[in-house]
Amino acid sequence: MRIIFYGTPQFAVASLEKIIENGFEVVAVVTAPDRPAGRGMQLHQSDVKVCALKYNIPILQPTNLKALQFIEQLESLKPDLQVIIAFRMLPEMVWNFPPFGTMNLHASLLPNYRGAAPINRAIMNGETQTGVTTFFLKHAIDTGNILMQKEVEILKDDDFGTLHDKLMNIGADLVVESLLKIEAGEMATKSQIVLPEHKHAPKIFTADCEIDWQNPAEQIHNQIRGLSPYPGAITKYQNKILKIYKGYYLLEEPAQPATFQLEGNKQFRISAIDGWYYPTLVQHEGKRKMPIQDFVNGLK
Repeated sequence: MRIIFYGTPQFAVASLEKIIENGFEVVAVVTAPDRPAGRGMQLHQSDVKVCALKYNIPILQPTNLKALQFIEQLESLKPDLQVIIAFRMLPEMVWNFPPFGTMNLHASLLPNYRGAAPINRAIMNGETQTGVTTFFLKHAIDTGNILMQKEVEILKDDDFGTLHDKLMNIGADLVVESLLKIEAGEMATKSQIVLPEHKHAPKIFTADCEIDWQNPAEQIHNQIRGLSPYPGAITKYQNKILKIYKGYYLLEEPAQPATFQLEGNKQFRISAIDGWYYPTLVQHEGKRKMPIQDFVNGLK
């Protein structure tokens, strides 16, 4: 099959490489325009563009997905199918024209956790299981007919970073498996049936990162896991932002919620409503990310 691939971040790269390794013809890659980044504001290429350059695949970087020139470029490539992973929403004129349509990979077991941040939200909500889903696009976001799914366990020590990488690699295998079945004419799809217990996964905003120490310690722990290593859960200490990336909690007799307590020269803890949270990896405003012992030494 002739495939056009859409994607931008590292999460999409694993699938693109698997598609290429399995002999599919990727006739073009569509990715975000280069953007200024870093202290020098040098133009930064997306992870997917870097991968496409490595394999000498033609690259399209449209600023307007409805532009006639872009649509004509796509049509001239005569794709059988398009694959989209971690890219912005496509207009119907883009996703609906190939004979086999457009396939998407989503990092949840749809219809659970539809939305922009399924990995973060699953951990933040204390889930013990998630997965990946391939499905065909249709009008409403993340609502198309399901092709295949693969369940993945969320371990107690998983954070956003570790679960992201697991889903990225398992998802890449699922994408290839789905393409092979589509090519062989063996793929049967099923409609999504939404149940009351299914949750949403909206984009992460600053308010989602702010720790409310009135919450139970376990809930705070899950919030920190779900936001580590990026963007990081935040609180205030000594009138500066303190980001917490890792730690653990104990259901000991709490103090007033949001009480910060330095225990001797070793431990630093913060009271939740039902126990204490012990950070182990933090970053104080203006400082580097550091183990808690270095942070405590700095306080001394």
